[in-house]
Amino acid sequence: MRFRRGAAGDARQARKSIFWPTHSGFRCCGRIDVPDFRANHDRIETRWMQIDPQLKRGRMTAPKMPGTSGLTLPRYGHLVDHTLDLLWSGYSEYCSTFERITQRAAERFDRCDWLGMRRDTVERLELYPKVVGHTCRRITRHLGLQAQNPNLWLKLKARFAERAAERPDTEIARTFYNSINRRILQTIGIEPDLEFVAPQPPAGSFSHRDPLVFSVSVDRITDQTIKQILSRFAFRTPFADIETDARLCAERIRLLLYRRGGSPMPLRIEMVKAPFFREMGAFLIGRLQWQDHQMPLVFALGNAESGLFVDALLLRTEEIRILFSFSHTYFHVRAACPYDLVCFLKELMPEKRTAELYISLGYNKHGKTELYGDLLEHQRMCSLDRFETAPGQRGMVMIAFYMPQDDLIYKLIRDRFASPKHATRQQVMEKYEYVFKHDRAGRLVDVQTFENLEIEDCCFTPDLLSEMQTEAQRTASIEGSQVILHHVYVERRLIPLDVFLKSADASAAKAAVIDYGRTIKDLARINVFPGDMLIKNFGVTRLGRVVFYDYDELCPLTDCNFRRLPQARRHEEEIASEPWFMVGENDVFPEEFASFLALPPDLRQVFLKYHGDLLTPEFWQQIQEQIRSGIMTPILPYTNSQRLRPHQAWGSTPRKR
Repeated sequence: MRFRRGAAGDARQARKSIFWPTHSGFRCCGRIDVPDFRANHDRIETRWMQIDPQLKRGRMTAPKMPGTSGLTLPRYGHLVDHTLDLLWSGYSEYCSTFERITQRAAERFDRCDWLGMRRDTVERLELYPKVVGHTCRRITRHLGLQAQNPNLWLKLKARFAERAAERPDTEIARTFYNSINRRILQTIGIEPDLEFVAPQPPAGSFSHRDPLVFSVSVDRITDQTIKQILSRFAFRTPFADIETDARLCAERIRLLLYRRGGSPMPLRIEMVKAPFFREMGAFLIGRLQWQDHQMPLVFALGNAESGLFVDALLLRTEEIRILFSFSHTYFHVRAACPYDLVCFLKELMPEKRTAELYISLGYNKHGKTELYGDLLEHQRMCSLDRFETAPGQRGMVMIAFYMPQDDLIYKLIRDRFASPKHATRQQVMEKYEYVFKHDRAGRLVDVQTFENLEIEDCCFTPDLLSEMQTEAQRTASIEGSQVILHHVYVERRLIPLDVFLKSADASAAKAAVIDYGRTIKDLARINVFPGDMLIKNFGVTRLGRVVFYDYDELCPLTDCNFRRLPQARRHEEEIASEPWFMVGENDVFPEEFASFLALPPDLRQVFLKYHGDLLTPEFWQQIQEQIRSGIMTPILPYTNSQRLRPHQAWGSTPRKR
């Protein structure tokens, strides 16, 4: 893609030179109304990307095929018809398989089949590229020499748009079309006549489709109110003690309303009909409304040997923002109209990017489209914001850069890695793919990969351009005034933990160090060993959570051999600069971690007080044994203070039906 910098404030010139990324859908023009979910049916307004009608064309890099010019569409109408059928067959396969996998989540949760849920998560992540790949092959075989004929694709686009407009998942369908179109034509830039540069949301209003939510109107929150809501969800496994769950939840809601000025009347409760499933949890998402106010209402459910239980109640916006964090695995939730669900969630979390919400629901390809649109919008609105080197210590493997007024960060793999790094470029890319498919437990940052990004060189600081030219020639190049990023990782910007600790007050610094230890333990429980545990490789989110983002040395915990350091037998061995004992490739000595903490003495003592067990091989060996035995423990996206029963355990063995 390309965006060209004009004079400050010359938004039109900036938009005229936009190039879009390979395999992406696109945002729509101007401003449109989208359905609000409030009882009075007011409208909210969503701003979409402004695209200049004179958008500069891209270029197709597929080899020119003989006989691909002058296609007479009426004469070759059968080609268009059958190709359209192949396109929709591919998309239908994607949708039906996506729905089938998503639907299985309810059964996995009911049966405590946590390993099955993990397999389903990976299968769904692999689905989109798999379907796009074989759909492209079928279409290419069918069209033969006509596969790169733009006149044929012009007609295909119009016919596809007619069908897509009738569906509740219009924007997802158009993104799928663009993925097929761009792969076959191998387009760099954009062909606005052949692609959807402005995909529309589904036609019609929320009221004309199957309602997303059910609602309950009450004068006050009672135990019976909560029981009625919980009973509306058709789980096959019954609640172990729904009466107590309802009472505890009602008490907490009434207490919070009292602290906000008393219990308002009347109250309206709206709940999304479909539960949200992720790993070992199920979440019932809704909201409380009164007058012009609202607050989230989220029931976090667990499943024990005795039955279902409400494990936690989330009533604050910051709590559900963590639930939908970019550091979590994607939800499995049935949504006939993803756009409606995103709009509902956007009202609960207005600060969340639309891209993050689509991604969190499993529509990561369309979320990537939205993310790219956000990038272009930022460039249009902040024309003087330039890419510069990210703060913190210089990365040995990656060049990290960002725009100061944006919350995204970009990473390029260096051509050569500084010592003592021994990984190859391919191994680093495989680590990022490993994280993409792995349970992230709220501790691993979600990363989106873009290819062949073209950006004007005036959008970069001179120092950053120089570094890319000298140290990232395989992943970045300059052609004229254009910087081409051939392979770049894009993720949410964090404050590196080492930078955070230098400026944080004593209380915030202590909390961050404690959460740093929790992060390492959470990663261990999902079979992830960070490899490099220097604090510069961890970051702090806007909500104060510590997450890990440096993946080049990450590996499965079960691949490691945790050992105690042998005792030196004589003075020469004790002072030797190199180990005097045999060290295997996967040997890890936890006692050495303390020397890598790089914490001030007071914070070092805090870490050792709360997480001293990390410096013993026994801690790691115990976690390894649990993993090898198939024992899974939940990594909760909330604190013990939000739990109703902090010591409640999950079921560990799948139930038979």
